[in-house]
Amino acid sequence: MEYIVIEKYETGCNCKKRQIIGKMKVSISFLLLVLIQSSVWSQSDYQRIRISNDIEVIRLSEKACVHVSVSEIEGFGKVSSNGLIVVNEKEAFLFDTPVTDYQTETLVTWIADSLKAHVTTFVPNHWHNDCLGGLEYLHSKGIKSFANQLTIILAKENGMPVPQQGFADSLRLNLHGTDIYCHYLGGGHSADNIVVWIPSEKILFGGCMVKDIHSKGLGNLSDAKIEEWLPTIQKVKAKFPNAEIIIPGHGQVGGKELLEHTKILLQKYHKDEN
Repeated sequence: MEYIVIEKYETGCNCKKRQIIGKMKVSISFLLLVLIQSSVWSQSDYQRIRISNDIEVIRLSEKACVHVSVSEIEGFGKVSSNGLIVVNEKEAFLFDTPVTDYQTETLVTWIADSLKAHVTTFVPNHWHNDCLGGLEYLHSKGIKSFANQLTIILAKENGMPVPQQGFADSLRLNLHGTDIYCHYLGGGHSADNIVVWIPSEKILFGGCMVKDIHSKGLGNLSDAKIEEWLPTIQKVKAKFPNAEIIIPGHGQVGGKELLEHTKILLQKYHKDEN
């Protein structure tokens, strides 16, 4: 006989409700259902703000928001992509841009007008245009950009906007006392994909190497390092045991179940290939 505890996030804070569901015998399928439902419930509690026809912002905490933009991506049609905004003391750091300069301008303008914050720093998850497609606009506004050194190399090779400063394994940023860590732990969705960790918020931005709970497959594999992906996800799971909110590159925000779901998808892919 066991208790099941569902942890549910409240809008605009880091606290959680703990909800006890009566004594019962727990099956594996029921636990999976609980994990999936918990992810959906928690996302529905967040404040959602529509800022244009194709951009939405989801408020995760007092300091952190997800920006969600919809753009046409060749070969995939209209795709919704996630990025991260961190705000403190009227300054903002941006992680991933929307696909276009126009959408990026809309987002940066909204941050200034609604959050009363000036974007000063940008870091992309990897070199694809759903991460740095709006970088030229950011540079035109004097916003500093940092990236994995591999991202800089691949951006140059593929004719993409190029970030200004590179790092090898990790980068520590500080936003008026809020530490933000960017880590390169290995290839996955791309050779250069990183993760972003905010300890004070317990938020992990996993980007496109992390699949949302409803994903049936691994998505775009054209630049994937498929043999590295599973070991990289295992490293992410081990390095961030305290992560409570995990943001995938596309789809719904969730918790640690997203890392486990991604692992299962990768294991299935390798099994099917063999």
